[in-house]
Amino acid sequence: MAFKLIASLSLAALAGCAVYTDRQADARASEAEAAFPPEGQLLDVDGRIVHAVVAGSGPDVVLIHGAGGNTREFTFAFMERLTDRYRVIVFDRPGLGYTDRTDPAYDSAFTSQAESPAEQAALLQAAAAQLGAEKPIVLGHSFGGSVALAWALNHPDNTAGIINVAGPSHPWPGDLGSYYTVNGSALGGAIVPPIIATFATEQRIEDAVKGIFTPQPVPDGYIDHIGAPLSVRPDSLRANTRQVNTLRPHIVEMSARYASELTMPLEIIHGDLDTTVPLEIHSIPLDRAVPQANLTVLEGVGHMPHHAEPQVVEEAIDRIAAQAGLL
Repeated sequence: MAFKLIASLSLAALAGCAVYTDRQADARASEAEAAFPPEGQLLDVDGRIVHAVVAGSGPDVVLIHGAGGNTREFTFAFMERLTDRYRVIVFDRPGLGYTDRTDPAYDSAFTSQAESPAEQAALLQAAAAQLGAEKPIVLGHSFGGSVALAWALNHPDNTAGIINVAGPSHPWPGDLGSYYTVNGSALGGAIVPPIIATFATEQRIEDAVKGIFTPQPVPDGYIDHIGAPLSVRPDSLRANTRQVNTLRPHIVEMSARYASELTMPLEIIHGDLDTTVPLEIHSIPLDRAVPQANLTVLEGVGHMPHHAEPQVVEEAIDRIAAQAGLL
């Protein structure tokens, strides 16, 4: 009897804790959205909302952010380097920022499934076409690089060229660690993200950003601009961790197709001190697989080449545009 009473009280306490964290997480999500509203327009693409920031004029360039990011990754400083001669389109990837999941089934708190790079590319390519960008240059950073590669593989007639900036392209050994294993699971992904959203401090967020930029410093003003609180909303945490946690099988399938199907211009940019997406596992094999690829290795640079050496990335876009006859 006493055991049953203790068990009942424990379950009640857990339920109360869950209600509290859900409410607090929802409140913090609302605060994040008020502080960092959409920067651009919200497109209706076959019933799915896609957030796009568009600026400049000229040949079209699409920029796709990495894991846990949003449009602000590129609107912070990089986008403005291009708008004098390109029309630049920056998208929120599905489930992040203000873009919907590609399928309502992925909205469930209790699923371990997530959009493949191919599904994400299909939605973003349709959004680009809706904006009149039928054959853009597509640049992806980190996870966005995988989406850019999927765009090229599955929509070659709608791809002028690809710039892969520190993007996963080949299978990696081992697993991704407990953070992704737990939060990428159905049960863990339902329970843990509201707790993270409730208790994540500004200092912890700042430390995480510093870790991504290592060994480079975080640029002045970046943390204030990036809208990191958007990334710790429970739904965004679930989308991000599940997309990352399910990425490897898709990369296995994609990597077998590179040599025969990637026929458009391909620029690859990678820092040799990148510990998030290691150069030797990803970009070096990608360069070897695609005859026309051009790999630029940045010495002493980590995972954020577009911030550390933005002119190098800018020059790669110009080379693609020249090869494609766009400039």
